[in-house]
Amino acid sequence: MALPSGQSGRLHFHSLPVHDVHAWHGGRQPEPLGETGFGFHVVGGCSDNRHLDHHNYRMQNLSSEQHSTRGVHYKADKEECKMSPATDPGCVCVSEAEEVGDSSTQSDSSEEDDELRWHKMAKGSDVPSEYWHIQKLIKYMKAGNQTATIVSLCCLKDHDLTTEINQTAIRDIGGLEALVNLLETDDIKCKLGSLSVLSEISQNADIRRGITDLGAVPILVIILSDQSRDLQILAAETIANIGKIRKARRAIRKCGGIPKLVDLLDVSNHALTTPFSQLTPQDEEEVRTARAGAKALWSISQSKKNRDTMRKAGCVHLLARLLKSVHGDVVVPVMGTLQQCASENEYQLAVQTEGMVADMVHHLRNDNRELKKLCASAIFKCAQDSVTRDLVRQHGGLDPLVKLAKDISIWDDKPLLAAVTGAIWKCAISPENVHRLDELKTIDTLVSLLSDENGEVLTNAVGGLAECAKFQDNRTEIRTSGGIPRLIMLLNGNNGPMLENVCRVLGECANEADSMDIIQNLDGVRLIWSQLKHPSPAVQASAAWALCPCIRNATDSGEMVRSFVGGLELIVSRLKSTDTNVLASVCAALAKIAQDKESLAVITDHGVVPMLAELVLTDEDILKENLAEAIAYCCSWGVNCHEFGCLGAVTPLVNYMNSKDKSVHRTTAYALHQLSADPHNCITMHQSGVVPFLLKTIGSSDEKLQEASAGCLSNIRKMALATENFNYK
Repeated sequence: MALPSGQSGRLHFHSLPVHDVHAWHGGRQPEPLGETGFGFHVVGGCSDNRHLDHHNYRMQNLSSEQHSTRGVHYKADKEECKMSPATDPGCVCVSEAEEVGDSSTQSDSSEEDDELRWHKMAKGSDVPSEYWHIQKLIKYMKAGNQTATIVSLCCLKDHDLTTEINQTAIRDIGGLEALVNLLETDDIKCKLGSLSVLSEISQNADIRRGITDLGAVPILVIILSDQSRDLQILAAETIANIGKIRKARRAIRKCGGIPKLVDLLDVSNHALTTPFSQLTPQDEEEVRTARAGAKALWSISQSKKNRDTMRKAGCVHLLARLLKSVHGDVVVPVMGTLQQCASENEYQLAVQTEGMVADMVHHLRNDNRELKKLCASAIFKCAQDSVTRDLVRQHGGLDPLVKLAKDISIWDDKPLLAAVTGAIWKCAISPENVHRLDELKTIDTLVSLLSDENGEVLTNAVGGLAECAKFQDNRTEIRTSGGIPRLIMLLNGNNGPMLENVCRVLGECANEADSMDIIQNLDGVRLIWSQLKHPSPAVQASAAWALCPCIRNATDSGEMVRSFVGGLELIVSRLKSTDTNVLASVCAALAKIAQDKESLAVITDHGVVPMLAELVLTDEDILKENLAEAIAYCCSWGVNCHEFGCLGAVTPLVNYMNSKDKSVHRTTAYALHQLSADPHNCITMHQSGVVPFLLKTIGSSDEKLQEASAGCLSNIRKMALATENFNYK
């Protein structure tokens, strides 16, 4: 390809209509640039060594007398560039304007610095020629006039801007500053060209930060209000990329960009429900605008404050409308935004009220894996609410979830598999859903997933088993399908959430005699006990709760417990925890341990009595219930009963009878009954006003509560009679 005749060694553009600047590319006509319709698409040529060679392409320096007053003035890097006439009256030369002073010296030194820098970089690594081509284009864009700038942008678009080396080339020579500056021009072609480049290169994390640091966010937010749909689309797509960093998300919110992005979602129902091939050009633009807006909202919704602002801007109703769209590329970012926001209670309620559960279930049957993953993830988050769990079942959502979990072809797609198993787990919290899952033979599938290596998949699969194991038939199913050995093997891992769920499953399975035998034979109780050392309070609590049925149902549990070296000391030390759930679960386990006299003697030596006495001043009913039971069983050894009284545990226990929880009444009455064996404690109870409470609970329908209340009253009365007889004598 040759340059126009008579113009060798210099870069000339024909000063005919602007689109004719491409005549030097062999007479090719300009082509549209992507969906935005941005013109001046230069095909080939610009990246050719012959046309971009550093020695052949020189900017023509003209004196100030030769400069014409016509043309567009553009400033970049302290160089003012103008359109000036060339020798050929039919041409316009791109030239650098001289500055006051020794401009030629400054220009030469600048070129030498650039050459040195380029050579230095080239020595350090093998840089492809495309790197230098892009840097030269940026130089022309910064130094040239309006036409040269547009041509440079077109040539940039001919390169693959998604590769890191090309993105680095733009950044290294200061191209980001020039591209951001172009966003403030009045020329729509320059804006479109700049945005089309920025929307691609902003996929790079470093460039996202650079664009944000240059203050591009306020400019992009302003462009969102532009009348041009193409500008709105490109600005939203750029925001979608830079919104992945926290600083940009905050700036978008501060600049008022969120309401503008929400406005982009407001498109006609006709455009949403009509196949893309049948849409008019105007409707196509609406669909692309909604897609770009949804992508941007998906990106910035990582911030809680942004999610609140989005909701206040009215995005929920618009997202619900878009969710019914037939356009998959619109539904995916909409679903992504919803699943990102689904962790908020307000959005969970909106999912119910706007009828979005039915749409999520519908999209679970879509062929798009990304869409299925997002729908399952949203259900996983929203199914914490019982109403949503029921809606999923009523709309037939359990069937596609289980079908996906059974599909071996998706097992390599760990994010999708994790989302599906997570949705099954949360839906299984409702007993009605468990019955449907049983009909779908879900237990076998979840057990087979216990051999997966992905931590999130394991956590969710085990969580689903934990909910299903609350039913006797499912515990049997877990045992017969070989699930217990696999679960015990998982106790050797270090994934906190997974360990928490494993302890829950084994705790439920320990209620079945056959399963308990397997757990005990495989040393599962010791492994559960060792989880008390885990740094996570949730794992500690889950392990302690699981130990309760294990100790209760194990063969010769006292001997088993004492065989764990340091085990009793470890569980007593957990009473120093500040987590209420840990304290309650440990108290429950100690109540089971203390039923064996020898074990009770050991934990007494480890100082269990003063530790329990320190916990009596609590407002949590779950801790009151289990603490009272632990105190009750610890009273049967030595002087423990008297020591509890000396440590001031009696009066707070009497106050537990004010609780509205009947379970607290039962264990407290039992503790008071055991404590009343000591005469001093009887006096303290009577003075604390326990008698009216006991007279009330003695008429309860709960037999254990009746017996404990009657026994305590009997001991108090015996003490009163003995005192009266002593005084009479």
